[in-house]
Amino acid sequence: MYEQASHALLNEILIELKFEIGNAHLRHFYTRLGANFYAIHSLFNRLYGERPDFKKQMVKLVETLVRRYIERTPTLRKSDLARERDYNWFLSQEWVGMALYCDRFADNLQGLRTHLPYLQELGINLLHIMPMLDCPPDKSDGGYAVRDFRRIDPHFGTLRDVTALGSALRKRDMLLVLDVVVNHTSDEHEWAQQARAGDKKYQDYYFVFDDRETPDIYEQTMPEIFPETAAGNFTWDEEMGKWVMTVFNNYQWDLNYHNPSVLIEMIDIILYWANKGADILRLDAVAFLWKKIGSVCQNEREAHLLLQLMKDCCQVTAPGVLFIAEAIVAPGEIAKYFGEDAINAKECEIAYNATLMALLWDAVATKNAVLLNQGIKSLPHKLERATWLNYVRCHDDIGLGFGDSDIRASGYDPARHRRFLIDYFTGRFPSSPARGLPFGENPKTGDSRISGSLASLVGLESALESRNEEAITAAIKTIALLHSVILSFGGIPLLYYGDAIGTLNSLAYLADPAKANDNRWMNRSHFDWNKANRRHENGSVEQRIFSALKQMIALRKEITVLADFDNRELLAVENPHLLVFTRNDPHNFNNHVLVICNLNDAPQTLPIGNLRAHGYFLQECMKDLISGSCIEAENDALILPPLSYHWLTD
Repeated sequence: MYEQASHALLNEILIELKFEIGNAHLRHFYTRLGANFYAIHSLFNRLYGERPDFKKQMVKLVETLVRRYIERTPTLRKSDLARERDYNWFLSQEWVGMALYCDRFADNLQGLRTHLPYLQELGINLLHIMPMLDCPPDKSDGGYAVRDFRRIDPHFGTLRDVTALGSALRKRDMLLVLDVVVNHTSDEHEWAQQARAGDKKYQDYYFVFDDRETPDIYEQTMPEIFPETAAGNFTWDEEMGKWVMTVFNNYQWDLNYHNPSVLIEMIDIILYWANKGADILRLDAVAFLWKKIGSVCQNEREAHLLLQLMKDCCQVTAPGVLFIAEAIVAPGEIAKYFGEDAINAKECEIAYNATLMALLWDAVATKNAVLLNQGIKSLPHKLERATWLNYVRCHDDIGLGFGDSDIRASGYDPARHRRFLIDYFTGRFPSSPARGLPFGENPKTGDSRISGSLASLVGLESALESRNEEAITAAIKTIALLHSVILSFGGIPLLYYGDAIGTLNSLAYLADPAKANDNRWMNRSHFDWNKANRRHENGSVEQRIFSALKQMIALRKEITVLADFDNRELLAVENPHLLVFTRNDPHNFNNHVLVICNLNDAPQTLPIGNLRAHGYFLQECMKDLISGSCIEAENDALILPPLSYHWLTD
């Protein structure tokens, strides 16, 4: 959009840029800058327009964008152009992701490259490597307490190894996802060290206070993230002689985005990793970016403005790079991280569907789909050029983030139902086969989250210990069933690195003092390659899980209606144990898939009258794409086996 005031300023900024920048071959850069500058200027003005150094900061921002563009390799620039032409490329059903820890999966980056065939065998073509940046070894928060944003921890390898991995992935048509921790730094970061030394410039990079007066005002409305291990939101720093905001852990200092220098630094870091070959950047803890007295300091409007600025700036320099919003927030808030009052994503193109994940775990515990169906109906709508990241397990704990209104509509009391779920997955509920642990228990409220591996939470660990073949089979079926949902639901399915071979809880973390107080590490174990090799042994637990997931992944890639174009319709059925939805081609009525999942451990009946009203079972049978067999109705009803899933087509 052309607007005189902003473009007059842009002309002044371009004149002020250094000679070598102004004379570089920047045709595509200038085109994108001109197209995006009105939005960039408007957002920057809303956040920082009252500052006397506003123009100086704008010059600094544009200079950052152009310098990073000049550094961008011809290969990456070519990719940018291709993705601008095919702008819906990431909505394809062909993308299937996996999240893993480099060192726990393959020791280091070079080792990871040698294990890419394993990922390809499963069908993975989107690889999210958990944080690898330099962190203090005893205060790393799993890689999220960054000491240096531009340096890889040496035990992973070097920056050259990162670019080599990116190149190897591109040759295999695989995408690379890397993390940028945008909310905080380690207290050992150079900025924090300068702040400790008394440098006012860097103290303004954080929230620093001489006494408790202002922190206490903040605390009146801010919740505690880790009440057990990091109570409160401020930490006294003895060396600096001041209080500093530390929302997560006392060694993670929250960045002060009221200071435009912080935003420009983080945009520079985002573009730095885009230039190292990242196709997608996962922005961590985006809900916390803006702090405001009198609020909960989460999901503030200004946080969204910051994300829009980051996105607009990235579109100027590296438009082929996507953002993932790591915002594990209430269902009503999550879609805002795509961008409000928009058709296409203007903040992040991808967001975690944490609500669907939590709903799936509810179905595992209750053996029904009542809350699952109700919660899906309440999921917010995404934008046209945006998509969900659907997952069953990840490196983090499981929060029960579905809405109280949905719980009540399902016939449950919210507090009692959440208590049941916590008890079920931590083995406190009678007859529960789950082997999880409570995480982040708040003694003031009774709230808690859940840790544990997928296999242990669905009962595989206890079944193997008791050598109960029926229970083993039920756990394996549950693992496949849960993945059948995320593979067919609409969005990018994201698997976790040990789940395809049934990795159980590991208690090895207890021997490490730096990890012993964080039981999420029980689901961050070292990948067992001997166990993985058993995926080729017919009849083994590993083979039964791996082969089921591999088949579904391959099948998904062939079914074009599974691409994410808002083409899912949830069907209401009378049987409370069933999840039934369709995926339709909006341009071809004859191209559709009917997904039916039985979440119960007993056979269930599904009358087909309602299905016929939607155009299904008009003939004698429908083909199950999963099994290849013909599914027929008996007495106008389907008999669905326990813990079964079906992708049906004419």
